[in-house]
Amino acid sequence: MARRRLGFWQRFAVGLVKPVMTVWTRRTWSGQEHLRRDGGVIIVANHISHADPLVSAHFIFDSGLWPQYLGKASVFRVPVVGWILHRCRQIPVERGTVDAVRSLDSLVAALNQGGAVVIYPEGTTTRQPDLWPMKAKTGAARLALATGAPVVPVVMWGPERLFDPRTSRVNPRPRIPVTVVAGEPIDLSRWGDAQPTRVTLEEMTDTIMLRLRDMLAEIRGGTPPPLWQRTNRSSAGREQQGDVA
Repeated sequence: MARRRLGFWQRFAVGLVKPVMTVWTRRTWSGQEHLRRDGGVIIVANHISHADPLVSAHFIFDSGLWPQYLGKASVFRVPVVGWILHRCRQIPVERGTVDAVRSLDSLVAALNQGGAVVIYPEGTTTRQPDLWPMKAKTGAARLALATGAPVVPVVMWGPERLFDPRTSRVNPRPRIPVTVVAGEPIDLSRWGDAQPTRVTLEEMTDTIMLRLRDMLAEIRGGTPPPLWQRTNRSSAGREQQGDVA
């Protein structure tokens, strides 16, 4: 992205965050060529720490894209903070209500404008004690089905050293090692003409999470756990609400 296309508040955010992350982390990055593309892109990432957005934003911005994250709509209603978030082209999401459908429309519009939308499919930091991915929501799959935008996986290992969600401790030490890897777009073509049924969305979501899990295993080592078993549940309410994030 040409820097001249950034607005004042976007440049302000970069000037605030990037110098901090440059000092705080020692970065091992790869796969940024998979993010350098024309048109909208859905970036799906594992979620291991509240420091993830800072790390991934640094990675995505230096790849030439402006990252657009999903945030709770209530945050956007906070005076000043919400105004800045809007100016920085972040996207409010109504979770767990029928308004989630309107949030999906906002995401579709962002992609149609060539945006890079970042989604944590799990919806929150993983609750797995060893920080492997957990069962995800179907928002990323729903968005991919609605737009046909490529879904690019990004995995991180190291943000948990900046802020460990298990202890809620921040590590202020400089040059903490952080690894970020982007992969080739996930092949979801088999569902290209499918309807967004519960079964279709969950199959797509499991394919996305399997890719993230296996990529994470490559950079952190160890043996990943098997995929979870989904339990039978009523889907009517979830499908009406959109399950965006």
